[in-house]
Amino acid sequence: MGPGVKEHETETGGRKNVRLISYFFLLNISSLLAPISGFAMKSCKISYNIAICKKMKLTAVPRDIPSAVKGFDLSSNKISRVHVSDFENLPGLTQLDLNRNSISLIDDGAFANLISLNKLNLNNNKLSELGADLFHGLSNLTELRVSKNKIKAIKDDAFRSLHSLKILSLSNNKLSSVPCATRNLSNLLELDLSSNNITKLGCDDFANQTKLKHLDLYQNRIAALPECVFKDLVRLQVLKLQSNGLSNLNGAFKSPLPYLKQLLLNTNKLTAIKHGEFSGLWSLQNLSLHENQISQLYIGSFVGLTNLTHLLLQRNLIEETNVSKGVFNDLINLRSLELRDNHIKYRNSTSLLQAPFSQLSRLEMLAMPTQHGKGGSLLPRNLLQGLTNLLDFNIRDIHLFSLHKDMFNYTPQLTNLDISSNELQDLSPDWFSQIPNLKSLYISRTSLTSLDYLTDANLTKLEFVQARKNEYSVISEDIINSLPSLVFADFQGNGFTCDCDNAWFIQWIQNNNQTQVFDAYNFKCNYPVNLKGMKLLDLDIRLCSVDTGFIMFISTTCSILVFMLASFIYHFLRWHLAYAYYFFLAMLFDTKHKNKKPPNQYDAFVSYNANDEPWIMRELLPKLEGEQGWKLCLHHRDFMPGKPIVENIVDAIYGSRKTICVISRRYLESEWCSREMQVASFRLFDEQKDVLILVFLEEIPTGELSPYYRMKKLLNKMTYLSWPRAAGHTELFWEKLRQALRTGQDRVDEHFPLNVVDSQR
Repeated sequence: MGPGVKEHETETGGRKNVRLISYFFLLNISSLLAPISGFAMKSCKISYNIAICKKMKLTAVPRDIPSAVKGFDLSSNKISRVHVSDFENLPGLTQLDLNRNSISLIDDGAFANLISLNKLNLNNNKLSELGADLFHGLSNLTELRVSKNKIKAIKDDAFRSLHSLKILSLSNNKLSSVPCATRNLSNLLELDLSSNNITKLGCDDFANQTKLKHLDLYQNRIAALPECVFKDLVRLQVLKLQSNGLSNLNGAFKSPLPYLKQLLLNTNKLTAIKHGEFSGLWSLQNLSLHENQISQLYIGSFVGLTNLTHLLLQRNLIEETNVSKGVFNDLINLRSLELRDNHIKYRNSTSLLQAPFSQLSRLEMLAMPTQHGKGGSLLPRNLLQGLTNLLDFNIRDIHLFSLHKDMFNYTPQLTNLDISSNELQDLSPDWFSQIPNLKSLYISRTSLTSLDYLTDANLTKLEFVQARKNEYSVISEDIINSLPSLVFADFQGNGFTCDCDNAWFIQWIQNNNQTQVFDAYNFKCNYPVNLKGMKLLDLDIRLCSVDTGFIMFISTTCSILVFMLASFIYHFLRWHLAYAYYFFLAMLFDTKHKNKKPPNQYDAFVSYNANDEPWIMRELLPKLEGEQGWKLCLHHRDFMPGKPIVENIVDAIYGSRKTICVISRRYLESEWCSREMQVASFRLFDEQKDVLILVFLEEIPTGELSPYYRMKKLLNKMTYLSWPRAAGHTELFWEKLRQALRTGQDRVDEHFPLNVVDSQR
């Protein structure tokens, strides 16, 4: 019986095992075909095969969780201990989240049945030690996070069973050294030991980590690096060592780290970068050295970094002598260089002997340092030489008060320019003509009073303008129209004038659909004083608007009236106006003559028509000059060449004691003769004495004199001589003319206005 019973029991046990395995298989299949949902539990819920018990104020792991769940979220509860039986019925669990509890104790073997678990999160708990059997059974675990606990010690074999682990986070604990347990994790890809109390590193700390790609060691207390510390990290791509207090690299990066692409060494105490310090990092692309105490850079400091694209050096003690000696020449693929907050300060705009960035032809972003100390700065005119592909230039807050006119000759591709927080008094359109591709312009806090320079800058591609806290009072239509591509404008903090000068700007803000004017509804008035503090957009601009139709009506009406008036004057008053003009001209020359010329240069000026010149030369001239000895002024003989005719006439009349008008029909028709008589008539009126002698060469009936009312008026007031009537008595004619030339006491009572005829003599 005994053996038979035993055989039966063994068979029964075998069948049970087969049935159990079949049950789990069918359960898993059913869970794949129909995810668990709607399962009745007291404190949790099931969603897509995940048991969610988050923020339920649980103090222990619930026992009513279906065994088929794949995920279990117990985060943000009050669980203080994990028991060995808490997860024994969840063999299919792949993700377990115990983040943000109060766990200080985990029983050995508590995770032993979780053979399918991939991710375990124990962050933000109170664990102080990781024991040898804590993670027993987690052979498929790939991600383990135990950050923000109180871990001081880790048993050497705590991870012996985690052969598949690829991500391990132990940050924000109290480790004083790199745990030896990590050396057993040969498949590890990411290791986070940041924010611990690690004071030094050893040559074997990362032994066997040949697959490690990401290593975080920042915010520890590491003062120096051993030369051999990274010797096994042949596939490392990212290394973070910032905020440690490092003062010496000891050649740790001279040994090859052929795949390293990102190295963070910022916020340490490095004072110098020695020659070849990074010569083993030929794949490095990003190097952060900002917030150190670096004062010395040497030629060769960056040798080997031919693939470096981003270099951060801001907030150090670098001086201009370090920058200007070719220390960056090895960085032939550099795209971004940050130098702000150093001690680089140029005092003049003359050319440097060696342009500091001349070999960085691929550089796209350059930020120059904030200046310290008193006094303004000037950038050397060739500072940007070689930067033919520069896109972004930042010279914010460098106490700059001027820029050389050729500063941007080397950067034709520039699209972003930041010159904010400087002491610039004016900007030249010439600068912008060198950078026609500019898209973003930052000009805040520059004390500029106007944006008028933009109207001539030809910035047709400019899309973004930030011009905060300046002294702009008016934004004109010309300024906005000169920026056809503008899509964003920031004018915060300017003191606008609230009057009609800004009416167009206000209307544009409210109606334009292309440009966003940032915070425009909070723009405030600064002028006039009675409106100070009022919002700009509250200004009523209706009184500033102009009725275009009304203006056109007024303009058209005025134009018609002016045309009609001009036509009337031309047809009816042109001679009066011409006369008034010459009357004034005669007065002007009279004053000039009295002040500058001696009187009586000639005895008489002879006014005659050119057609009557034979009589003048044959009869008048021989008798008066030859026999009687008078000195006569003749236009063809005595007028000064090159002098205006009117001026010659006036000078001749006022420079002679008398004027003899030799009148004929041709004389009356001559416009220049008429002008001569008008000037002589004015003198007659002005001096109130007999200065005019009329001699008629022809008998002209009174009817023919009617059109020449001035001549007719003169004949009614004074006697005249007639050459035709003197026939046979010529001696009497010449005697009377001689007597007329001698006398000068006769007065006249009439005012004879000037007459102007526009024709040739």
